[in-house]
Amino acid sequence: MNKKVLFICTHNSARSQMAEGLTNHFFPDVQAFSAGTEKTRVKPEAIEALKEIDIDISHHTSKTTEAFLNDQFDLVVTVCDSAKESCPFFPNAKLRAHAGFKDPSDITDPKERLLAFKRTRDEILDWLHDNLMDLLED
Repeated sequence: MNKKVLFICTHNSARSQMAEGLTNHFFPDVQAFSAGTEKTRVKPEAIEALKEIDIDISHHTSKTTEAFLNDQFDLVVTVCDSAKESCPFFPNAKLRAHAGFKDPSDITDPKERLLAFKRTRDEILDWLHDNLMDLLED
């Protein structure tokens, strides 16, 4: 049976979206979703960073956590410090974890910005490989 994971970030525009896409691609027994404390739009650099490794998140949309408050999750992961502080309590989540990743959107130089998104993508993937299945063990 698939485990369900929700990744939460402030704007649901980069880190949580990449975590959702990476999880759904690399962990076939896990069904991932993402949301934000605020609804914005998925950053084009997040789409491009995953496209580079053959993962398509161009169809993803930004959602707020309210859309998932009544859903059951095996794990809820905040991927930024701001979301950790403002994340609502999920009564139907078995476990909650935090993995703070630096916001690549803070980089304004166009040449460095996409590189920052790629670094964040790789950091998230490393965290997933090192932690996700251990957290989801019964």
